[in-house]
Parts: sequence; C-alpha cells; structure tokens
Amino acid sequence: MKRILQLSLPLFAVYLVLTNNFQLSNLVLGALVALGLAALMPSGDLPPFSLQHLPRMLWGLLLYVWIVGWDVLRGAYSTARIVLTLKKELPLDVGILAVPSGTKTELGTALSAHAITLSPGEMVLAMDEEGTMYVHCLNVTESAKTIEAMQAKRQHSISLMFE
Repeated sequence: MKRILQLSLPLFAVYLVLTNNFQLSNLVLGALVALGLAALMPSGDLPPFSLQHLPRMLWGLLLYVWIVGWDVLRGAYSTARIVLTLKKELPLDVGILAVPSGTKTELGTALSAHAITLSPGEMVLAMDEEGTMYVHCLNVTESAKTIEAMQAKRQHSISLMFE
C-alpha cells in the first residue's frame, strides 16, 4: 500500500498541474486516476518507501515539474517561431538525436521519454535496451545544443524521486 501511495502522490500532483482544475470532482477523478495508475505500475523499480525520503521525493517532483514546464515553454517558443515565419518555406532542420537516458530504472527512462515528448518540436521515436532514446526534432541544430543538459537535469530530478 505504501508503494501505491509513493507512486500516486507524484502522479496526482502532475495531474493537477496539467489540468489546472481544483474543483472537488476533478480532485476525486485525479486521485482515482493516480491510484489506478500506481496500482498498475510494477513495484520492482522503486526504493522502499519511508518518511525520511519524502522531502527528497517532493523536492525531486518539484524540480521535475519545473524542468518539464520550462522545456515545454522553450519548445513551444521554438515551434511557434518556426510556424509563424514569414518565409514561404518553413525553416525546418529536421533530424534525429540519440540521447542516453542516464537513469538506472525503466521508470526513470519512461518518465524522461514522456517529458521529452511533451515538449513541442521533439518526440521520442524509439528506445533501445540500454535506455538510449531516439528523439525526432524539428530543429535538430537547436535541440542538440540543449537536449543533453536538459536530460541531465531530468535525470537528476528523477533520481531524487525514485532512486
């Protein structure tokens, strides 16, 4: 039961951030969705739950939400700049980057892939057995400058939560 709570609290927080709706019906729905997802997730990847780890996990969650939010805003700006250009042809520099996840667990790799895919202009196409993610980018030159640094930040926040 503790492991389900350990997973459902961050999932519930992310749900609330994404929906931005704090009505009672949405809070109940978010709690049910978070508990359902947590019950379906494998428990082998998580450290044992303890109240000593709770502040570190909450700090990691806060960092993760901040990093993902910043990455989404950065990607939205870049994508809007591409779309709103006044040239006849869109200034695309499409390509695929290989990004090592750097996480120790499959859950960490999945959260990293999810965070990258949330960002406009970037999408994880595939992952190999070692955890390397293959990311499609609308502007591969711009993404190559920041993607590894952003992945290191995501990996750090995920390690605070789950490793």
